[in-house]
Amino acid sequence: MLSRPFTRRTTSTNFQARRSGSPETWHYPLRHHNYRIFVVLSLVGSGGVWMQRLAQDWLVLQLTGSPAAVGLAVALQFLPMLVVGPVSGFLVDLFPKRRILVACQSVAVVLAAGLAVWNAMGGSDVWVVYASCIALGITSAIDGPARQVFVNEVVGDAGLPAAIGLNSAIGQLGAMAGPALAGVVIAKAGPAAAFAANAFLGVAVLVMIAVIKPSELHQPPETQDPTARKGRVLAGFHFVRARPRLLLTMLLAGLLGAFGMNGPVVLAAFADRVWHSGPAGFGLFNTVSALGALAGALVATRLKRFGRKGIVASAGLFGLTQLLAAVMPTQESFVVMLLVVGFMTLVFLTSAATAVQLEAGTHVRGRVLALYFPLLLGGHALGGLLAGWLTEDFGVRTGLVVTGALGMASAGVIGLLMWRIGRVNAP
Repeated sequence: MLSRPFTRRTTSTNFQARRSGSPETWHYPLRHHNYRIFVVLSLVGSGGVWMQRLAQDWLVLQLTGSPAAVGLAVALQFLPMLVVGPVSGFLVDLFPKRRILVACQSVAVVLAAGLAVWNAMGGSDVWVVYASCIALGITSAIDGPARQVFVNEVVGDAGLPAAIGLNSAIGQLGAMAGPALAGVVIAKAGPAAAFAANAFLGVAVLVMIAVIKPSELHQPPETQDPTARKGRVLAGFHFVRARPRLLLTMLLAGLLGAFGMNGPVVLAAFADRVWHSGPAGFGLFNTVSALGALAGALVATRLKRFGRKGIVASAGLFGLTQLLAAVMPTQESFVVMLLVVGFMTLVFLTSAATAVQLEAGTHVRGRVLALYFPLLLGGHALGGLLAGWLTEDFGVRTGLVVTGALGMASAGVIGLLMWRIGRVNAP
């Protein structure tokens, strides 16, 4: 975390300025030994979790043949965050982040290995997969904020803004690359192999956490800010409530999570019902999205003055690209649009996550992120149910058109509210 108490430099009017300081270029944090390790473990860890999620989703589709059942699986993976989120933020701010990461990663390894053995032995009870989805959701609700806040202790004050941006991009890139890898592995060897591969990745992450040097971590002092003490568990809520534009940024992420980030449902349905390309097409679609995401991540980490308008604009373009992908007449043109969708996904998510973290005081950052992640991923869960229902009852293309249009509408409404708040607060 920061090596000094929270100051006005982290408020909503100054988060852009902090990103433009001379030492805060994207490569600056990579000078730290611990951060270089952390970047790799973040990429592998995030990719592994999303690999597990996609493999679970595909297995549910195999066992039930129902996109709606896949939507339920997606919901069960993320809805626990809505319940566990506020408490997890308090735990993240209270206990050593390194220990939390080790505990969460150990649970993830056990879940992946267990499903690999169960599926390889011919298990076919879908409730087992649903139970794993719930357990992974609870674990992720604690691991996500801890992983994001731990970066503060790794790089200290000088490299914090650049590290937050780069770490957000790496995490989101893992969220795109994991499903892509899972699609390839499932196509060649089946879901059990994907679960086993994720278990090995989880062990690798545990090894990387172990080699981080505790002596080089930056420990924060006790804060005197009264917001940190107010309500304790609810301190993050009070902090966000007092900053309406921060609240709107988080709300926009939740809405885009609901209406736009439904790759497991949508891409599986396109591969199965529209292009009839099966697991191979599913893997291709996820791989292409990951390539677009890589480009988006590289661009987003170099944006120094993106600002609120840029975040809203990228959200609107994200919805638009999804809508255009839905109406592509050929599989080739659909694949091209997936590149653009992946790009806009990472530009929006990285910019929004960076803005949220830079505005949150170090004393409540875990609790603020514990609100942000449930909004983003809880929205994703509800969106999985919505996408599954639309796909099953109205068709694959119609479902993506509707969710893309809703994403554009969300960006427009949030942008208007931010503009009105800006006018009210203008001198």
